[in-house]
Amino acid sequence: MLHFTRDQKIHYTLRIAVAMCYIGHGSFGIITKPVWCHYFAVFGIGQDLAYQLMPVMGSIDILAGVAMLAYPLRAIPGWLVGWGIVTALLRPLSGEPFAEFVERAGNFGAPLALLFLSGGGGTSLKRWFTKINPSISADQQTRARVIACLRIAVFLLLTGHGWLNLMEKKELLSQYASIGFSNPASIAISVGLFEIIAACAVLIRPFAPLLLVLLVWKVASELFYPHYALFEWIERGGSYGCLLALWFAVRWAPRPLANRHNVSMNP
Repeated sequence: MLHFTRDQKIHYTLRIAVAMCYIGHGSFGIITKPVWCHYFAVFGIGQDLAYQLMPVMGSIDILAGVAMLAYPLRAIPGWLVGWGIVTALLRPLSGEPFAEFVERAGNFGAPLALLFLSGGGGTSLKRWFTKINPSISADQQTRARVIACLRIAVFLLLTGHGWLNLMEKKELLSQYASIGFSNPASIAISVGLFEIIAACAVLIRPFAPLLLVLLVWKVASELFYPHYALFEWIERGGSYGCLLALWFAVRWAPRPLANRHNVSMNP
């Protein structure tokens, strides 16, 4: 029976999360999602050329996602950190709310946390093209860096999604209406407040039970996305991965002295 250390659980969680994110994102390029034309327009690329480039860009994303599962070179998550930031920024640059960028923090937060966990890439080009070792044991400084990265990523992705709810984003209202809510706007406000409060709680002090609740909430709520449901759910892999990895990671933190004393007195 396989037994994984906590470091390995976080490693594989983040690898799968990154793969899901970019396979899902790349799938939109293959099916030529029309809204991508707006993002290409930021660079002055017209609609006809945009539709020709979409499958190319999508294929690169999918190949990067598959490589993360099969042979994860350090350069791949390094590239995906930058690419994730750029693609997320294209949304506000094309006229969408800035919250769309914030909500996609999992896209670049998950590969960044994986890089931290694996010891980074360093200044040597050769090191960037070495395979990440899933069996490496992280030291306390590395663990603290990983936890900080995940906390910030979770804070941002929850805040961004909550912000979009408070703005009553059309797609979210359609999602709530499809589930059967008679007043989607009221549900959006309630969900938005809940997510922003939860985001602040995670940033201040992430508790394992809260993280599990948020993970279940995120995984379940994304299933009801009104368009391209399966691809949208897969693309949100970075969000699920950051939450699950943080759930594993918070157990690294040493217990308060009082708690350790109680345990020693009451074995």
